[in-house]
Amino acid sequence: MQPDRTAVSRRTALRGLASAATALAVGGCAGVAANGPRFGASELATRPALLVATTRKSVAGARAKPWFGTERSRTITLARAAMTPPDDGRLSLAAVGLSDWSIAAIEPVAQIDDLLGQGTSGRNLLVYVHGFNQTFEAAALDAARLSDSIKFGGDTLVFSWPSRARLLDYNYDRESAMWSRDALDQVLEDLLANPAVGRVNIVAHSVGTMLTMEALRQLYAKLGDYAADRIGAVVFASPDIDMDVFTASVQRIGPLAPKITIITATDDRALAVSRWVNGSTTRVGAAEKAQLEKFGLRVIDASSQGWGILNHDRFLSNAGVRQAIRDAVGGFPRLGAFAPAGIELGGNLPPPEGAQAAPRVDSN
Repeated sequence: MQPDRTAVSRRTALRGLASAATALAVGGCAGVAANGPRFGASELATRPALLVATTRKSVAGARAKPWFGTERSRTITLARAAMTPPDDGRLSLAAVGLSDWSIAAIEPVAQIDDLLGQGTSGRNLLVYVHGFNQTFEAAALDAARLSDSIKFGGDTLVFSWPSRARLLDYNYDRESAMWSRDALDQVLEDLLANPAVGRVNIVAHSVGTMLTMEALRQLYAKLGDYAADRIGAVVFASPDIDMDVFTASVQRIGPLAPKITIITATDDRALAVSRWVNGSTTRVGAAEKAQLEKFGLRVIDASSQGWGILNHDRFLSNAGVRQAIRDAVGGFPRLGAFAPAGIELGGNLPPPEGAQAAPRVDSN
């Protein structure tokens, strides 16, 4: 039964006006200057509160680090995380890469309405779903870095599932992610039904993309086109999903499918290991661009962009990839000649008519 639509309505610091061009190009993560908000700052930098939804058990009531652990909880915990942004002053530690986001406190809340507070109605939301081998804190900080680096203008929520955060526990993590799909489905459904929320944009990484795709399938099965109307961009960064499973799922989510942007890299070593662990099945994040374009999906081929040990987190470490995410979330997908330098994009979906880049990804 569909709800009543009428009832739901990582890191370059900015350096003042001389660095405004860097801000528009999305240089990376930064914080709030001592004398007030920066030009073109993200909402999170201006008002540093991260929304949290997690299926992890809390540790000591989430009153101090590590906040939430690796064990599975049968209930979803909702909370607001008070964040401390990096100091971006000219002589700050951030200028030499020694200052970063941190969590100051966690305040649990009872329900989605309490989580969203009394903010402006119709504000857009960014949901980040982390991948394999992540602690709660690491996932939360990645959500903050991502939101700030793309200058997102609304609230940001991290959905954290119970990863053991150990390199050799891949199978446990994959099962924990899938175990959390009903919880993510419920969180997304509650967000879509809240009049304080505008578009819900989703960025998922690695194993988190498998969890997200499952939740989207369930959501579309229940809500149909209403879900597609309320969800904005869906970005799958280095998706660790079997290609056959993924293509079958794409065919089950109707108008949600054209909203998907996929970040791939054929030199992703983490996905090469995953392919071996999973019986040599092709992982979507390491697939050739042409394999995915035929489904009408936007594809960002980030192969050979920069240097890394695993090449699995370019959605955070590569400025061109972050710019493409920003464009997708802001409704300005860049294709062909409009791709950031060195990044190959594809897909047969045209950009919105009259689209122009904006200083900050949308807010109201």
